[in-house]
Amino acid sequence: MHKIDTFVFLLSIQLGKKKPLILVTNDDSINAAGIKVLINTMCEIGDVVVVAPDSPQSGMGHAITLDSPLRLKEIKATGHKEYICSGTPVDCVKLAVNVVLQRKPDLLVSGINHGSNASINVIYSGTMSAAVEGALEGIPAIGFSLLDYAQDADFSVVQKYVKIIAQNALDKGMPRRTCINVNFPSIPEEQLKGVRVCRQANGNWQEEFDVREDPTGKKYYWLTGVFVNYDKGKDTDEWALANGYVSIVPVQYDLTAHHAVPFLNEWSYEI
Repeated sequence: MHKIDTFVFLLSIQLGKKKPLILVTNDDSINAAGIKVLINTMCEIGDVVVVAPDSPQSGMGHAITLDSPLRLKEIKATGHKEYICSGTPVDCVKLAVNVVLQRKPDLLVSGINHGSNASINVIYSGTMSAAVEGALEGIPAIGFSLLDYAQDADFSVVQKYVKIIAQNALDKGMPRRTCINVNFPSIPEEQLKGVRVCRQANGNWQEEFDVREDPTGKKYYWLTGVFVNYDKGKDTDEWALANGYVSIVPVQYDLTAHHAVPFLNEWSYEI
């Protein structure tokens, strides 16, 4: 085969290749700055469909809507399809997989979340629950979060890493029954030291409830708290973030405490 024929042949194969189908969602709502950066980044590497909540759903965890109607509406978008959903992030994934899409996506990305989802925050996170739901469906899934709580947080500073990590998931695949939790420290892009694959730090929230009063004189409570990291290990997400690294933690939905099985087998269950 002549060189020019070989080139034309390879070009035809390349042109014939389908772009990967990428589902984008979040928990901060369709109007959040983070999801707009994520959409733009994913449009560079695949065909994008967005299904995201119509209002903020932070802290919803893996909640699903059972006792009220779910609304789904396609809205105008440029270069991709976009839908708003009245439900939770997990509702968004379920509707995307079962109603919107003609086939399972090649990748699900959630975020970019406005704030940390490191350590114990993964339990409460709607961002990460959407990724976990993707893993349950057998879809490679990633949750992205930026540790910047400012109203004008600049999500574009992590765009390059988001693209690299997503491309790796598409090219190399991911372990079965897992998704990954990616957190970015809130520092200038040039100060990022690289990526660390970590374990989840052992930490928790010391919570308090502020007692307040509404205009009618009735009491209500406002949750506040301080995060405490009990873990001094240098292989954790909290250490990586504190030291200028992007943290990547593989997350599984099997909640079995396998180490506790032998202990519970020693109990007596006779009546």
